[in-house]
Amino acid sequence: MLQNTLLSIALAGAAVTMSPAAAASDFPNQPIRMIVPFAPGGSTDIVARIVSQRMGQELGQTVIVENKAGAGGAIGAAEAARAQPDGYTVSVATVSTMAVNPACRSDLPYDPSRDFMPVTNFANLPNVIVVNPKFPANNFEEMVKELKANPEKYSYGSSGTCSINHLFGEAFKHSTGTDMIHVPYKGSGPAVVDTVGGQVEVLFDNLPSSMNQIQAGNLRPIAIAGPKRAEALPDIPTLAELGHPELNEPAWYGLLAPAGTPADIVKKLRDAAVVALQDPKVMESLRQQGATPSGNTPEEFAEEIRIWQENAAKVVAQPGFKLD
Repeated sequence: MLQNTLLSIALAGAAVTMSPAAAASDFPNQPIRMIVPFAPGGSTDIVARIVSQRMGQELGQTVIVENKAGAGGAIGAAEAARAQPDGYTVSVATVSTMAVNPACRSDLPYDPSRDFMPVTNFANLPNVIVVNPKFPANNFEEMVKELKANPEKYSYGSSGTCSINHLFGEAFKHSTGTDMIHVPYKGSGPAVVDTVGGQVEVLFDNLPSSMNQIQAGNLRPIAIAGPKRAEALPDIPTLAELGHPELNEPAWYGLLAPAGTPADIVKKLRDAAVVALQDPKVMESLRQQGATPSGNTPEEFAEEIRIWQENAAKVVAQPGFKLD
């Protein structure tokens, strides 16, 4: 199932017969609901709010961000999958909802390959390992040494069970031979709060949700997962530089419409997103969060999703690797 490309689904949607109410010539004539499958304050929420405000201006209607958190993004994604395919309910795709959850859960209440049409990737962004400043390590080598000397002494937070950050944390443990206790949250926002407060010592996160606390000195960055060092954190090495290229996968957040949404409505949504992502203010806001604007085609975004689905399935299938 995960091997099925989303491109064929997107193209098939173009053949759906449109009712007058769904005609693109009339779209949009009311506010648009954008489901974010994680809690407020996390990276998904931050990126969605930056882009959706400018999209609404371009579309001439308010885009209302609605947070539906829980189950590593599966609750919000399932609700988005059930929405009417008329363009008035869209959702934010994450690696968690489109790749890690399918690799992790046998009872997933939606099918990422059948239930959605990719619209465009909003932004690519690095993942990050951060620690509470009281954690006795200033760099990656010291962190690994401390964890090996004290198995299960420390806890790490993630944005939820079967989220990308849960996969990141367990892959880190598997790759480095360390052990920590996983504490799942309903999104990165509350996980960041607890890491700053010391309830957990380590956080595996997407960079935007940790950035403000890093800049304030309340979290210490250890390593970045991405193709290059983050512009906002030029002194923090990538995991590839540290000898762990298998951990160096970045994340993305993009826009989905329910399967069956008319192709010309998908085009209107994508065109508005591209205008937003080319706005200098939006670009700067995203870059301040460590994110790189995208705005690719539905076909290109479908391929990005497919590649991550394959990657997540391979990681979870490794001997001794478990997400629970």
